[in-house]
Amino acid sequence: MTNFIKGIITFRRGAWEMLATILIALGVFMLMQPFALVLYTYSFIVTLVGTVMFIIVSHFRE
Repeated sequence: MTNFIKGIITFRRGAWEMLATILIALGVFMLMQPFALVLYTYSFIVTLVGTVMFIIVSHFRE
């Protein structure tokens, strides 16, 4: 856990890619759940932010 937080602070690719992947997965989950309309409403935005974040983060240093 400490390496993950350190990677986030120092802009390392691995930690930020993991965070972007979690956002994408969260957005897909929000899209597929049938219970809360608010989650469904924001699912596209969360997925889009995660995707754009992943594209940007892929240019960070290793």
